[in-house]
Amino acid sequence: MVGYLKSALMGIAVCALVGVTAYAAEKDPTIPRVPDNQMAAVKAMKNPIASTPENIAQGQGIYKGKGTCFVCHGASGKGDGPAGLVLDPSPRNFTNPEFQKKRTDGELFWVLKNGSPGTGMVPMTGKTITEDDAWRVILYLRTFAGH
Repeated sequence: MVGYLKSALMGIAVCALVGVTAYAAEKDPTIPRVPDNQMAAVKAMKNPIASTPENIAQGQGIYKGKGTCFVCHGASGKGDGPAGLVLDPSPRNFTNPEFQKKRTDGELFWVLKNGSPGTGMVPMTGKTITEDDAWRVILYLRTFAGH
């Protein structure tokens, strides 16, 4: 429980340090975050972690635990976490079917590793979570499709 609270507080602090203003609409999910010169390689990336119930459950644990994703994106992935309510633009809504359809796993991995310029999303992979953790979180994010 202490580790969970520590992770949540760290996530809130990270979001706060990025710069909070007033709640604003989510940025257009059709606009890629990956630089043009890296897009082909990133789109070709495939998730090396099998989409099994066990791996998805591990991804959920990372999302709601040490990854602190829920702090901004919310427990249900709608971008309505406690810190997300004050970010401008608001965090990505993973239940948005347009987002799920448009973004590849490689693009999501790139954002987890590099952050998302112009938003509150900071680099997580290699700092807070491992590469395997990131791929498992992506498996979990895909479960939000259609909700």
